[in-house]
Amino acid sequence: MTQHITLQRDERRELVLLNPTEADLCILQEAGSVLRLHLINLDGRDADNRITVEQRGAGCETELYGLALTHGTQQVNNLTHVNHAIGGGCSAQLFKYILDGQSRGFYRGELVIARDAQQTSAQQTNRNLLLCEGARMRTMPQLEIYADDVKASHGATTGQLDEHALFYMQQRGIPKEKARQLLLQAFMADVVDSISDEAMRESIRQTIEKQLAN
Repeated sequence: MTQHITLQRDERRELVLLNPTEADLCILQEAGSVLRLHLINLDGRDADNRITVEQRGAGCETELYGLALTHGTQQVNNLTHVNHAIGGGCSAQLFKYILDGQSRGFYRGELVIARDAQQTSAQQTNRNLLLCEGARMRTMPQLEIYADDVKASHGATTGQLDEHALFYMQQRGIPKEKARQLLLQAFMADVVDSISDEAMRESIRQTIEKQLAN
C-alpha cells in the first residue's frame, strides 16, 4: 500500500529507511520544502522499493539516496520517479550497489521536468560494483525534459573493483582483504556520510564493516 506524505511550505524532513523490503512512498512537496530520503539495504533480504516525489511549489529541494550491499541470490529493486511540476527547484539522486554472489540489482530512475518548470536543476547518478561474475545489475535512467531553461544530467556505470588501486595498497603493506574492504567502504562513503543523524550514520557504518569482514 502506498504511503502518502505531504511536505508543507518551507518544511524540512529527512527519512532513513533501513532495510526496507517494500517501501512505497508518494511524497508531495510544497514551495520551499526540503526532502532528504535514504534507502539502505544491508540485511540480505529481497527488496522492491518505489519512491515517487512531486515538486508542486517553487524552490523545492529533493535528495534521494540509495545503498545496497547484496550477496547470495538476493534481489534489490529501487524505482524512483521525480516530477518537477514547477520551476525553481532542484533534485539529486545517488544510488549505489555492491553485488556479490549470484545477486541481482535493478535501478530505474525517472526524472520529469514539465514545460513550466523553468530554471530547474536535476541530477541522477547510479554507480555499481560487481564482485563476482554471477552478479548482475540492470540500470535504467530516464529523463523527460519539456522545459528549455534547465540544468539536467544523468549517469550510470557498472564495473569491478579497481585492481590497480588494490595492487597499490598491497604494495604499501596493506593486506589484500583489508585493502578490498577499505576500497568498498570508500565507494559507499558519500551515501553514508549524507545521513545527518550521527548515531544512525555510525550504526550503518559499523554494519557495513561487519558485512564486509564476513
